[in-house]
Amino acid sequence: MMVGELLQEIMQAIGEQAFNFDLPATTARLQTFLHDGHYHAFVATDESGTAAGFLTLYQSYALYAEGSFGTIPELYVRPAYRSHGTGKQLLATARAFGASKGWTRLEVTTPPLPAFERTLAFYEREGFAITGGRKLKTLLPKEMPHA
Repeated sequence: MMVGELLQEIMQAIGEQAFNFDLPATTARLQTFLHDGHYHAFVATDESGTAAGFLTLYQSYALYAEGSFGTIPELYVRPAYRSHGTGKQLLATARAFGASKGWTRLEVTTPPLPAFERTLAFYEREGFAITGGRKLKTLLPKEMPHA
């Protein structure tokens, strides 16, 4: 559910339909990723056990990074829990997890700027530094069935 909330917030801020969110498909994808052990998810909860936010993480490899490192594809804190240390707590958990895996660093990409300047400021306060460039993507065609 929180993935949908995150994507909706991004799309509202940038004014375009940048994502297609399907809860059952996303849930199935998450279960597969977690089962395969290539994807890790951490959920922060409040005192009553209500989900306040989440962070996902996977292992990446690059020569420039001197080995393996962690990539954070999603970090979301529900609005009612922002500015209460929830995001900081999730990043602390990610750092500890990454260190236990022997990763050299964590990397994250912010949603589009300037709409998400506050997100950038949060990451900078948490010790992340801008490394330059911009995240780019291209869509690949779906694999054609073999005849």
